[in-house]
Amino acid sequence: MTEAAGPVAKRILVTGGTGLVGNAIKKVVADGEGQPDEEWIFVSSRDADLTSAAETKALFEQHKPTHVIHLAAMVGGLFKNIRYNLDFWRRNIHINDNVLHSAYEMGVQKVVSCLSTCIFPDKTTYPIDESMIHNGPPHSSNFGYSYAKRMIDIQNRGYFEQHGCRFTAVIPTNVFGPDDNFNIEDGHVLPGLIHKVYLAKQTGSALTIWGTGKPRRQFIYSLGWVPLQWEGWGTTATLQEPSAPPQDLARLFLWVLREYDEVEPIILSVGEEEEVSIREAAEAIVEAMDFRGELVFDTSKADGQFKKTASNAKLRRYLPSFQFTPFRQAVKETCTWFTTNYANARK
Repeated sequence: MTEAAGPVAKRILVTGGTGLVGNAIKKVVADGEGQPDEEWIFVSSRDADLTSAAETKALFEQHKPTHVIHLAAMVGGLFKNIRYNLDFWRRNIHINDNVLHSAYEMGVQKVVSCLSTCIFPDKTTYPIDESMIHNGPPHSSNFGYSYAKRMIDIQNRGYFEQHGCRFTAVIPTNVFGPDDNFNIEDGHVLPGLIHKVYLAKQTGSALTIWGTGKPRRQFIYSLGWVPLQWEGWGTTATLQEPSAPPQDLARLFLWVLREYDEVEPIILSVGEEEEVSIREAAEAIVEAMDFRGELVFDTSKADGQFKKTASNAKLRRYLPSFQFTPFRQAVKETCTWFTTNYANARK
């Protein structure tokens, strides 16, 4: 919990507060980007089972939040999704319904939930944008997770139309950074590759990459290195220099919480031109970790969705000067963090 220095006007509850994005938000708040009238409360599954309506309600009654950033979810990489689509659907539907309904019952002023670009239709035109979420079925590999996340958008609209609730959602592209889950079997592609390169370097073996390496993704870093100063609630962010420093996902969450007033979701992503193939991502990791071994592609493994190129035009209309940490720099920082924290990293 982060205590406010003065009278508390905003009590912000962050579910999934010990995960990749939750830890990044905690760090930027601790580094001075919290407001004097804010109290930040970061909770995890140890604090409550959010699939339980009773435990979720008790958590909200205990902390009495005025604002919520909802990050908690059952998550995993491609192969875990393929194996457990039903589990992903059921657990996430329960979590999301319990959190949003408890927020409504407690009179929470604003909820910002986290979606994913995998919610978009598999068969679509590119780039995808916020208007296209419900235009067709998602990719079959992760339909359980995708449909459960889509339903947050439906619930947000419903709570707004029936009760005037200001609930919204963000749609990040592939997130990575310190405190990620680096599990090779069940984690997401980039942290899984980082762990694979680390082990291959330790053992002197070849690096085996699942799939062809051809699918393309946009990656967003969870935590940039330069603080962003805020003038306060209800104002726009003030960038520190004409050439704005990188800020990345954690600081975008603060902006959405404080400034973004639409119920309709917003995509948080680097530009379309920043999309890279899985092969290119692996090569960036190989360079960052100075791996000298052979790269082998196991084409017997599924590739998953080939691409899901997202437009960040809406974000750019709000924050035209916003800059992201360059991909290779972000990969280097994440690899350094993982190597330094290997013993305690989630893996």
